[in-house]
Amino acid sequence: MVATDTVQLTDRQREVRDAVGDICDEFDAAYWREHDAEGQYPHEFVNALAEEGWLGVLLPEEYGGKGYGTEEAVAMMYTIARSGAGFSGAQTVHAAIYNSAPLVNYGGEELKADLLPRVASGDAWIQCFSLTEPKAGSESTAIETEAVRDGDEYVINGEKLWTSRIDVSDYLVLAARTTPREAVDKKTEGVSLFLVDIERGHDDDSIHLEEIDKTASGVVSSFRVTYDDLRVPADRLIGVEDEGFYQVLDGLNEERLVIAAETVGLGELAVKKGVDYANDREVFGRAIGQNQAIQHPLAAGHARLQAAKQFTFAAAKRTGDEDRKAIGAWANTAKYLAAEAAFEAADAAVQAHGGRGVDRAYDVERYLREARLTRLVPVTQELALNYLGENVLELPRSY
Repeated sequence: MVATDTVQLTDRQREVRDAVGDICDEFDAAYWREHDAEGQYPHEFVNALAEEGWLGVLLPEEYGGKGYGTEEAVAMMYTIARSGAGFSGAQTVHAAIYNSAPLVNYGGEELKADLLPRVASGDAWIQCFSLTEPKAGSESTAIETEAVRDGDEYVINGEKLWTSRIDVSDYLVLAARTTPREAVDKKTEGVSLFLVDIERGHDDDSIHLEEIDKTASGVVSSFRVTYDDLRVPADRLIGVEDEGFYQVLDGLNEERLVIAAETVGLGELAVKKGVDYANDREVFGRAIGQNQAIQHPLAAGHARLQAAKQFTFAAAKRTGDEDRKAIGAWANTAKYLAAEAAFEAADAAVQAHGGRGVDRAYDVERYLREARLTRLVPVTQELALNYLGENVLELPRSY
């Protein structure tokens, strides 16, 4: 198969790709297949990355991190997904990398000096961001979980949905309203971020979990979480009270570029599986890949993925040069293109396998489930288009 190294990488991106790729090579398709089927978190894989410092890829060197940026993160997470881990495999470490960002940018120096070196070394995990709520969904400003100041603590009550990896995390970043929505001038005001010690919450019987029985991303568990008089020390407020929503937005576009790269990696993985099977499987005396009905969808998937890949990696190189609106346009474009291309590629791979396309042993059914998920998370395709319609095409705001 022709190499898919169609993007010109920097020297440091190649170093990241090669180093992370060496780790990924230790975990074959069977590893990911079995963990997905059993709903098991891949501790061995994540620990292997942590031991080499990759959970601190974006952390400043002064806190023990590698001090890299979006360009390197794109190369790293693309490599993980493309290796066989797929989108869900990349998501097992994605949060560990990005949930520390609010602490780096807005946390107190004492907290950062204590916690971030442990995050970089893998001794402490911040794998969990608790934001989405049953009644809010994509309308993040509509969250109702409230945090009320009580002396030197905040008391937090509310319910969250789709809180992932809380079962394998030491800390979580929690978004809650410190000022009611009806009492602020702008709906984006009044939200604050908190760093929560999960073990302490369990010990105080303040955190209650209900696992969601989902059909995609089996290696990552997701939960409905109820916070019942959860007490958080006031010094665990991240940044300035009531400004948490803006802290969430900071770096969000760069993160979406990385997610687009993960999605492209998943799509290329699916195409490779489809091509390998189409070359090996013979029906009516010839390889099925000789049939255009098999060949064309795989070729189209490859073409679309390369376009999305070029756009994603090119945008990552420019994230430090342009204004936030421009980066937002690139991020939403990349996410939209990558998710559409990956889904079509995974669907083509399943179709090429015929009945075996739904057999777990051939992996492509997992890729299709994950590719479908990328059209929903971290933002739906429709919301990505809304952003482009309003901010690029200058059409009236639609929501």
